[in-house]
Amino acid sequence: MTDALLPNGIKDGGGERNYFKKGCNPFAQTGRSKLQNQRAGLNKEIIKQMRLRAGAENLLKATSNNKVKEMVLLELSYCNSNLQLLMGQLEGLNSSVEVYQNTQETANIPLIALGLKETKEVDFSAPFKDFIMEHYNEDGRRYEDEIADLMDLRQACRTPSRNEEGVELLAKYFAHLPLVESRFFSPSRQTGIFFTWYDSFTGVPVCQQNLSLEKASILFNMAALYSQIGTRSNRQTPEGLEEAISSFQKAAGTLHHLKETFTHTPSYDMSPAMLSMLIRMMIAQAQECIFEKTALPGIRNHFYALLKMAQEASKVSEIYDHVHQYMIQTPIKDNVPLFWSTMAQVKTNHYRAVAHYFVALALLDHQLGAQDDEDQQEKALSQVYDHIPDGRTPLDILKRREEREKIGKAHIRRAILCHEEALRVYSLCLHLNKLEVLQEILKASLQRSVEKSSAHEEEEEEFTDYMEAPDIISKTEHKAEMEIPATIKVKVIDFFQRLGPLSVFSAKQQWTAPRTVHICPEDRDLGFTLKGEPPVQVVSLDPLCTAAEDGLKEGDHIVAVGDTDCKWMGVGDVMRLLKDVGEEGIDIQVVSMMDSNSAMPTKSATFSGNLPKTYSMICLAYNDDDKHPKANKVSKKSSFLSWGIKNKLKSTSTLSLPTADQSVSQPWNKPCPSFPRASSHNNDSL
Repeated sequence: MTDALLPNGIKDGGGERNYFKKGCNPFAQTGRSKLQNQRAGLNKEIIKQMRLRAGAENLLKATSNNKVKEMVLLELSYCNSNLQLLMGQLEGLNSSVEVYQNTQETANIPLIALGLKETKEVDFSAPFKDFIMEHYNEDGRRYEDEIADLMDLRQACRTPSRNEEGVELLAKYFAHLPLVESRFFSPSRQTGIFFTWYDSFTGVPVCQQNLSLEKASILFNMAALYSQIGTRSNRQTPEGLEEAISSFQKAAGTLHHLKETFTHTPSYDMSPAMLSMLIRMMIAQAQECIFEKTALPGIRNHFYALLKMAQEASKVSEIYDHVHQYMIQTPIKDNVPLFWSTMAQVKTNHYRAVAHYFVALALLDHQLGAQDDEDQQEKALSQVYDHIPDGRTPLDILKRREEREKIGKAHIRRAILCHEEALRVYSLCLHLNKLEVLQEILKASLQRSVEKSSAHEEEEEEFTDYMEAPDIISKTEHKAEMEIPATIKVKVIDFFQRLGPLSVFSAKQQWTAPRTVHICPEDRDLGFTLKGEPPVQVVSLDPLCTAAEDGLKEGDHIVAVGDTDCKWMGVGDVMRLLKDVGEEGIDIQVVSMMDSNSAMPTKSATFSGNLPKTYSMICLAYNDDDKHPKANKVSKKSSFLSWGIKNKLKSTSTLSLPTADQSVSQPWNKPCPSFPRASSHNNDSL
């Protein structure tokens, strides 16, 4: 990992500037970096073939020459074949879970990690400089360092390290995005910046000019990074299992936050159906780690302990069964790797077999003795079964040795059947066959059940009418649940705070160019008073004073006094600058708010697979009452010096400017067409 340090805009307790780590070296020859490089290469090939296919389809519609049509159809068949091969290779990368596992693990079933979404580089430099010049009337070259910091932060997010520092890196960039959006992404104009992200399952590129796709993709990568941290944890130690449980729960929480916040993402891997499946899978893996943590100290060969572990294993099996059922639903099954659904099916059968094996041990190895609590054992056994066949009762099973052995053997037979089914399903998946560790665990579990069955076989039972073991009720003492990580709400300092307070100097506000006004006090009276949050506002302007004659207007905001920038100064600070002005006067710079109510959003386009889909934006809520209220003029001017004494309550009051009103921002909605031919304009509906 590189340790290059860059400014991150974070203030620590000492007031000094902190730094963020740049991320992993993209050229490092690690298994994970090689996998991501292969993913990036496949994404480039997929978009190339999709462009060829789009061109061929357009030519097929435009031409009437039969010979040309034949050639185009042949080219289309080649493109479709190449796309199938490329997407098959991408599915293979999504099935390569072994590179994410802990290198020291040899006795745990592998877990599934999400791969990071790939993106193209984005150059903010020219568009942001132009926007600063045109909108904020400042020289964009003065902000080259801030723009470079933002670009470096985004570039670092493409290769985050697989630890908490990597998650924090993504969280910081995610926290900066709303600030950048407010500064530079106006609802009335396009910046010309395109954000391109590739679907992690299909490789289909999606391109948008707003930041909704960018924010959603960063959240997805945060969840993917948490899943990779979980799979990398050492599950042979309690600490490693705690880390794995927490990581998978945080991954589920992040995906849930993504699903609830960004409801119209055009990329299918972030669609509500796919996110719901991924959330279930993360919760299932967290529950599996909880089971492993319970079993890590060793399972006592005790009646109650065995029944408890049986229900814990049944819980894991039940959750994975739900995940598998979700994966095989249309259209998820067409995009989820076969490896994933097969792995979920294998674990469903494996943990079901483990549950029946533990119940068999409890019944075959333990008899109800004189010292045992009969009522307690009856209660424990009754909580394991939903129903017992042939009218048996838990107490009958516990007291009668024949019944106890009969049901115990039924459980061991069902455990063997489930283990055999797990091995059969395992053998059907090509990518799953590469996991030798999984095969060894499945075979060892089957052999253990077979040996237990052989130990209780008797010759006279050859033609016995075997009963079927009843289902085991799932139960757990520690249920895995979604956890929203605190890093999602990390606080950062705006890179572009020199532009002024964000509540005033934002992309949605229109301002005049700064005007220079010369003010001269008359009898220590400047002819106006000040109020409001930074930047302070001119009120109670005397129309006959020298400042008014030089162009000062009621409602103007003071942004500079002499050579001192006043955008972040309050009333008291600006008063101190103006109090000592001599008879020669001083120049101040002011700006006036322009009426921006007529500015309506323009069209916004989403590109999916190089096919543009343009949507007309319609304002859903537009309130004329949100116009900037002009301050009422006061006929009698107040003395500048007496302003701070006689009107102390007025001067100290903090008035929120209308431009800071957050209620004017309204969501945009657009229906989401089917994937992948069509895509939907994304917006974040909170």
